[in-house]
Amino acid sequence: MSGVVFPTLARLASERATGALLRETGTLYLVDGEIVHAESPVAPGIDVLLTTGGRLPVAGWQAAVDRAGARGQVGRYLVESGQVSSGELEICHRGALFDAAFFTLSGGAGPTRFRSGAAHWLGPVIPVPVDTVARETRRRRDLLESLWPRPEVDTAPVVRRQAARAPVLVPRQRALLRLADGVRTPAEIARLLGRPAFHTLIDVRRLAAAGHIETPSRPAAPARPPVPAWVPEISGDPDTALLRRIRDALEARL
Repeated sequence: MSGVVFPTLARLASERATGALLRETGTLYLVDGEIVHAESPVAPGIDVLLTTGGRLPVAGWQAAVDRAGARGQVGRYLVESGQVSSGELEICHRGALFDAAFFTLSGGAGPTRFRSGAAHWLGPVIPVPVDTVARETRRRRDLLESLWPRPEVDTAPVVRRQAARAPVLVPRQRALLRLADGVRTPAEIARLLGRPAFHTLIDVRRLAAAGHIETPSRPAAPARPPVPAWVPEISGDPDTALLRRIRDALEARL
């Protein structure tokens, strides 16, 4: 987790702040110091999770946004109109929140700012304490590392390879590999499948560890610049050279 953003998030929780914490990697929405929603360009939103899996027609989602989005009550409209149950909404919302929060908090040290009073159009569902989100983010990061310690596969295009003596694939993994065309990234595949991005990364790391997909080569370390030829002449013994420079400087002041 970013060493800069978590202290900021902890402070907002202690102040019971309401608004949006914005980063290049995503946005966390808070109400009274608790996280009520999260968005990240890497993670499919709750709309994708509900509609791509067939639980909610796209037209039904769009109607909810059109009629209740401006009031910030899309979630409430979906439940009251009978399109989803409150339990279904809570489960899907919680999954989308943890998914987007993971990528938002795991990003680099880019700029972070807080927009006080900003609210999300979905409306309140179930708030989650900051500590719970932070703990889950760490757990997910550690899990990925334990599966295959090569984070390069998380963002690179997924390239299939013929694996010798690889474990038998489960249907979920076969569906992922069918979309691996050497161009799509794990995030793009997750969106097409309507699955959380983190769950897709779990399969990507397992498939990479088993040899079903390529692991990108790590970039070579930059070559060290050559040492000028004159360096050995004046610094064969660093301590002696330093003492000579000090002596010369003192003599110049006499």
